[in-house]
Amino acid sequence: MEGAIIRKFLLGFISIHILHHAKYESIYGVWMMDELKHHGYSMSAGTLYPILHSLERDGLLASEERNVEGKIRKYYSITAAGDVVLKEARSKAYELFREIRE
Repeated sequence: MEGAIIRKFLLGFISIHILHHAKYESIYGVWMMDELKHHGYSMSAGTLYPILHSLERDGLLASEERNVEGKIRKYYSITAAGDVVLKEARSKAYELFREIRE
């Protein structure tokens, strides 16, 4: 039970992390998995790609296919709506972390 609850929290943090990076440059799945791994999140493509697709479906990310060395790679960028959500999430996260820090 605890593991499922922690996972739910972490998925929210990961979504914010994705929006953060997509604000500053276009991202793609493998790069994002490596970035998350750098921060201690080990996840499979089967976990990350549904998050990316969900953020795109919700209008927070937009995608563009690019040909990279003969392969089609899908890049994601933040949308105006995603930027609004990111600002709100940052604000709420700062408020929460200030309150719960030890």
